Amino acid sequence: MQPANKDWSFNMAETTTQAPQQARQGQGRDNNSRGPRRDNRQQAPREEKQFEELVINIDRVARVVKGGRRFRFKALVVVGDRKNKVGVGVSKGQDVQTAIAKATDVAKKHMITIPVVNTTIPHDIEVKVGGARVLIKPAAPGTGIIAGGVVRSIIGVTGITNLLSKSLGSTNKVNIAYATIDALSKLVPAEEWLNAPKKKAAPKKEVAAEETK
Repeated sequence: MQPANKDWSFNMAETTTQAPQQARQGQGRDNNSRGPRRDNRQQAPREEKQFEELVINIDRVARVVKGGRRFRFKALVVVGDRKNKVGVGVSKGQDVQTAIAKATDVAKKHMITIPVVNTTIPHDIEVKVGGARVLIKPAAPGTGIIAGGVVRSIIGVTGITNLLSKSLGSTNKVNIAYATIDALSKLVPAEEWLNAPKKKAAPKKEVAAEETK
């Protein structure tokens, strides 16, 4: 009877030592199997954005109600493709991220096309919106963007690299942004000017009389 008890105790010791080792091996396999999945997620290519988004200003606004004040955020965002399209949007939200997202959608829905000529605008123009007046003028190559504040932020996401500007009157950023967009939308290409030289039509080839016969 004694030898049988010794064998039984020895077998129990082997099983108890093997069980934790198998559990550890199983955990190691699970970890190894999950590892490549995380690597694949990290190595996934990111899609390039077609438009560049820039937040110009964020304000906190309040609305007085019966129970007190309700605070929200107002965002001013400009969107451009660094070529000839740009748009400005203003929207409100309960938090900053919501306001920025709404303003970005508004800007993308109201984009305009700018007639860019040799990295500048075709002519000068002045526009007034509310109490804000914005004057923009074309500049020679190498001048750069001579502007400040809101006007510089809007011109920076377009294909214009040489420009002179001046902001007059009100300092309201929303009105200045709308005035700048209005001025850019009213630009007329040189081909559509009233005194623009008309292109001469190509002369028609005279057909020989013998060929007509």
